[in-house]
Order: sequence, then structure tokens, then C-alpha cells
Amino acid sequence: MNLKTVSPASYPIDSKAELDKSVVEVPAEPIAVEYELNPTSELESALSETPPVLETAALRYDPVAIEAQYRKAPLQVLGRLLGIALPSIYFVIQLWWDGVRGRNPKNERQRAIQLRKLLTNLGPAYIKVGQALSTRPDLVPPVYLEELSLLQDQLPAFPNEIAYQFIEEELGAHPHEIYAELTSEPVAAASLGQVYKGKLKTGETVAVKVQRPGLAQRIALDIYILRRIAKWAKKNIKQVRSDLVAIMDEFGTRIFEEMDYNHEGRNAERFMKLYGHLQNIYVPRIYWEYTGRRVLTMEWIRGTKLTNMEAIQAQNIDAKYLIEVGVQCSLRQLLEHGFFHADPHPGNLLATPEGKLAYLDFGMMSEVKPYQRYGLIEAVVHLVNRDFSGLAHDYVKLEFLTPDTDLAPIIPALTNVFNNALGASVAELNFKSITDQLSALMYEYPFRVPAYYALIIRSLVTLEGIAINVDPNFKVLSKAYPYVAKRLLTDPSPRLRASLKDLLIKDGNFRWNRLENLLRNAANSDDYDLNKVLTQTLEFLFSDRGTFIREQLIEEIVKAVDSVGRRTFDNVTYSLRRRVGWEQDLKTPAKTVEVSHNTEHIKRIWQILQDTPGFDPLQLVSVIPPLLAKPETQQMGQKIAGGLAQRVIARLIRETLLQNAPGEEISNGRKPTPAPKLVLPPAAAIH
Repeated sequence: MNLKTVSPASYPIDSKAELDKSVVEVPAEPIAVEYELNPTSELESALSETPPVLETAALRYDPVAIEAQYRKAPLQVLGRLLGIALPSIYFVIQLWWDGVRGRNPKNERQRAIQLRKLLTNLGPAYIKVGQALSTRPDLVPPVYLEELSLLQDQLPAFPNEIAYQFIEEELGAHPHEIYAELTSEPVAAASLGQVYKGKLKTGETVAVKVQRPGLAQRIALDIYILRRIAKWAKKNIKQVRSDLVAIMDEFGTRIFEEMDYNHEGRNAERFMKLYGHLQNIYVPRIYWEYTGRRVLTMEWIRGTKLTNMEAIQAQNIDAKYLIEVGVQCSLRQLLEHGFFHADPHPGNLLATPEGKLAYLDFGMMSEVKPYQRYGLIEAVVHLVNRDFSGLAHDYVKLEFLTPDTDLAPIIPALTNVFNNALGASVAELNFKSITDQLSALMYEYPFRVPAYYALIIRSLVTLEGIAINVDPNFKVLSKAYPYVAKRLLTDPSPRLRASLKDLLIKDGNFRWNRLENLLRNAANSDDYDLNKVLTQTLEFLFSDRGTFIREQLIEEIVKAVDSVGRRTFDNVTYSLRRRVGWEQDLKTPAKTVEVSHNTEHIKRIWQILQDTPGFDPLQLVSVIPPLLAKPETQQMGQKIAGGLAQRVIARLIRETLLQNAPGEEISNGRKPTPAPKLVLPPAAAIH
């Protein structure tokens, strides 16, 4: 058996040299929340000896069972509380004392290392906080960013003997008998496990991830404590309206799923099926015959973290483009299929040498229900449209507000907040700005944060943090709107059709500029099929749901045809009068401003369509004959003819029967000949 050593076991966590590496081979290993306890205290020994009620063959988060277990161990819970509180308070006091003595700059590196070690020792939930902060250069000083980035894949390892034992228990044989090659030490140690680089006997290079021992008990204890604190806060702090217990249960469910590597493998394959076809997205393969609950074998991915700009530039990879690829993929995750990656920190997103964005770590995934997906799109539309009444109702649909909430005071509050935040352009707004502005409203009005939304906003804010690190001027919302525009134009959902109507029609008037903006933005979406849009638009227009649009279209056509007809009649009349010499009271026909205005819009829209990739005018020609045969088309023709007849009759009445009425204007811009005034003889002089 050939055991090949590729890299050292555990990275020296204080080593500055680790920060200077440019390109590293990073295993396709799901990195999530990590818990590293050194079993030195009696409490920690007790934890490791906890009965294995929580480490069953198939892990499932059960808050009732967890509460029942730890209620019987008050000393264990108290010891863990002290283990969290005492080092945290000590760290805060040291920061405060540095500030008092003016030593913040001098001790910054030392404090950053201290914080990273503190979070490492506190466990998974706290490491998650550190990982999230490591993506926010707009919030955290550079020295802290460097240290917190080590929480992604450079944590203390556990002994090989335990790892080999888990492999044998899960796969039924010693690692030497299963793998052709395996590193003698782990190449990376992350939150829930550590990774070895290996090779299968069939020749494929793989990453072998092995779970940390005693993980379920440690995580269960932390969740139990946090859940009890959430219960207390919800009951005693009036300002807290969000269901903190539900949020903790959502987190507990996801992290317990993450501890089941079989579940993670299924997540990876589902992610591949839904998003693997997108351009420049890469998802590693799972090797099921070498995977169990505590062991995961997957394709080895060689790549560079998106935050390592120097290494990416050295490979001539466009990091900004890959960020845009990630944003577009995230939008499809959240708004199209609803199955999304809930932990997109830099350790889980790699730029491959081929210039693709590789996703790793499919342990912490979550889902957005269809009504929530549509609600999020509607909220973006109302935000762009500055329709704050609609936005307030969106919050009800998205479960931020209860249906019985009085929205009257909330609508002007949203107007004030977002009008200030939006400024000149919606594209300048970022997700952090949105969450910051909403936070100000949470205390004044009965908002609550749904459990599902907590993971969504964490995912988006983390992704935005990575984007800001690559490009400080990157605006996620401006990159997202082309996708939203495409969905509005292509999605057949009645809810999005209603949103499209609200966007395009206001006070009975069709807003051409909004349609131009939608078409122009949608053209920038990668999978935008214009011919499909045109076909769907025509199908929708002649369906029952398109009745209102047809009525608007009929009115626009009647106005346009009538205006053109009037202008043509005036031009012909003008020419005939000049030829026969009737030049008295002859004026040049006035131009119809309305027709010129609408014509300009139509010309611009036609130009946008022509410039859109994939536009085929012949496809439109093939659609016209079937449309002409539709009963709705014939009805439209009848209504157009009726509308024109009504306008002609009304104009005839004005120009003939009422032409002598004072102040009456003829539609061609000329005033009628005024009626002769009655002249009375002058009054007799009074002598």
C-alpha cells in the first residue's frame, strides 16, 4: 500500500507565512461551523463521555430530546456558560484597556490572534460569526481580516488514529485497503472535520473528509444554551419581536444536517443538477461507494480563494467576472429553484485554473418556498418602482408583518427610510444598506424576522462581502436587476404578471420608459431568450389574464390611428386648398405631439429588440397568422373600429354642430370662425 504525503497535517495557526501563499490546492471540502475543544477540563471530559443519544446512525435535530438531556446536567450547562462568558469578558476588557492606554494600533495584531483563538475554542456558532466577519472589509480592520480568514480551513487537527477509525467504521475497511494513496496527515482542518488528499484505486484524485469526534454533543449543548437565551429574550425583552427560538431551530436543523455527510452528498448532487449547467459554474463529484455519515469522498478541486487577488491576477483570471457569475448563480438559487447555499464564505468559493467558479461545502443548505421567492421578486420591483405601499404589503406576504398589522404608519416610515437610502439610483443600494435601514424600523414597528430569512440575508451579505473585497465599488443589486427583469418578462406566474402590470401601467397610462428599461436590463441576463419572451408575451396578451393589457393596447392603438388619420386628413386638405387657391385663413397643419412621442418609444424598443442577442424577426412573422385567427384578435379589431368610429362622430359633432360655441377648439389646432357679435346703437345723449 502506497501512502503518499502531500502536505503537512495541521497548519501552524499563528504562522504569518500561511497568509502569503498565493495558489494552494484546496480540497472540495464542505466547511461549516467548527467546534474545537481541547479535552483538558473536567467539563470537556464530561462532554466527550456524554451518552451517544445524539450520535445515532442518522442525525436529526430534535430540540425536545436535547432539552430533556441537558436539563439533567445543570453543572455541565453552567460550566459551558462560564467557558463562554469568562474568556469573552476578558477579551473585551483587554480591548477597552488598550483604548484607554492608547495602545490599540500597537496591540492590534495580538488582539486579532487572540480573537481568532477565542472563536476557535468557543465552537461552531462562534466560528461562523468569525467566518462571516472575515468577508467584510468594510466592517473589520485588515489585520483582523487576515486572522479571521484562517477560520475557514486552517484550524487545529485531531489525531489520524481517530480519523482512520471513523473511515474503517463507516466504509468497512482500513484506509490502506480502500484508497490507493492517502496523505499521512490532513491537508486542511475545518469546522466540522478535516481533509486528506487521496487517490482511488481507479486513479481519481479525491478529497476525503472525516468528521471531528464528539461533534454532535458539543453542538447540541451550545444550541441548547442559545435556545434557552432566545426563549428568555423573547419573553422578557419587548423590543425583540422576531421569533428567536424559530431562528435557533432553523440553525440547529441545518447544522445537524451538515453533520450527516450522506445528506451533504445528496445536497451536492442536487446542486449540480440545478446549477451545474450554468456557464462557468463547477460542482465536484461525489463518490458514494466511499461515503458514509462521518466520511465523505469527493472530487479534489484545485483552485484559489476569491479573496486572494494576487494569485488570481497571476493566473489571468477575471475575479470581477467570477463574482458576477456567483451573484447570478445565487439569484437562481434564491429566486428560481429556492435551493440555496447558506454558507458561501471564501473557503467555499474557488477560482479554478480554467476560470470557473467552483462551489464547495454543501452541508449547510436551505430552501425558499415558492410564495417566498415570488414575494422577494415583488419586493425588488416595488423597491425599484418606489412603491412603498406595495413594499409594505410584501412584508406581510413575506411574514415580516402579521396580516392584521396596521400599515398606515409603516408606509410613510418606509418611504422616509428608503428614499434616503436609495438616493439617485437604486443600483447604488447594497444589501447591507437595506438591512441597516430595516433595523432602524424593527424597534419602532412590529416587524419580526422569519427564520428562513435569517439564512438568506446571511448568504447575501456574505457574498456581498466577498464581492466588496474583490471590487470596493461592486453593487450586488445593480448586477441582480437584469435577472429580475428577465423573470418579470418571462415568468408565467400570475403574481409576477401582476407585478409586471403594476410596473408598466400607472393611473391608466402605459409607461414606455419602464418597458425600455426592462428590455435593456433583461438583455444582459445570460440565459435570456428574447424569442421566448416575445412568444410568451403574445400568448399572455391573448389569454384571459391579458384582458387588461389588451384594453390598454386597444386604447393606445385607437389614439395612435386616430391621430395619424387626423394629421393625414389635415395635410391632404391643406394641399388641396393651396392648389385651388383657397389660401384665406389657411394655416400649416399642427404636428401631433402624442404620435411623435409614442413613435419614438416604439422606435427605441424596436432598436433594443434588434440589438438583443438571438432576436429573430422571422419567428414573429410565423406567429402572426395563428394570432389573426384567434377570437380575441377579432374582438380587438371590432373594438378598435368602434373606438375610431366614436372619435370620428364626436369630432364631427364638435366641428359642425358646436363650431360656433365660444372657446371651442378644433382638434387640428384652428379656432372656429367666431359668431357675429350683436351691435346695439349708441345710447342717446342725456341733456
